[in-house]
Amino acid sequence: MVVANPETLNATLHYTLIRHILDHGYAPDTQELSRILDLPEEATVSALKRLAEDHGVVLHPQQPDIWAIHPFSLAPTAFWVRSGDRAWWGNCGWCSLGIAALVAEDVTISTSFGAEGRPVDLHIRSGRMIEDNYLIHFPVPMRKCWDNVVYACSNMLIFENEAAVDAWCRRHRMPKGDIQPLSQFWEFAKEWYGKHLDPHWRKWTSEEARALFHRHGLGGDTWEIPSSKGRF
Repeated sequence: MVVANPETLNATLHYTLIRHILDHGYAPDTQELSRILDLPEEATVSALKRLAEDHGVVLHPQQPDIWAIHPFSLAPTAFWVRSGDRAWWGNCGWCSLGIAALVAEDVTISTSFGAEGRPVDLHIRSGRMIEDNYLIHFPVPMRKCWDNVVYACSNMLIFENEAAVDAWCRRHRMPKGDIQPLSQFWEFAKEWYGKHLDPHWRKWTSEEARALFHRHGLGGDTWEIPSSKGRF
């Protein structure tokens, strides 16, 4: 495989992983990925590490195996996303909606309120969120998400109402962050993850992310991220 530059390899690697997970439900290991990309294993590992530095994938701390590649988790979570006979773990409520956007078919998301309450199924049918009265809560500000993105994602949960969010925050000594109507956030998730299956994918820049937040009415302290030349 001849790759023109690191950004092109980032896009090719990201597309290959997302496509494989969508089709098979799991990520290829390093050896299989090397065969798919027609790269030496050492070069594949280096490419994975570069993609991780660009926040395009999350690797296990001690080995170059994929832990998560948003919107997919490769370890069990509180979100199980099903479409026909295929299914995947979503990192969080946001990511689960992102998986639905990528699948572009009817989807059922199984979770529980606050990851502790009664089970609930969320249905997306013909591109429309059926359960349009629930909420999604963001206790970790976006500017801090990549300090520990697995932890940040694990707290983006679904709730029945704001009173339930308040009770959950008191019970777990968690800060109350922004709360969004789930059906409204679905529209944002479709745009945020809409290009993740693009062979020419690249991460949103900080400025692009800020513009997306603003366009979908996501404001306040939770959604403030610094302007920089980096990717979000």
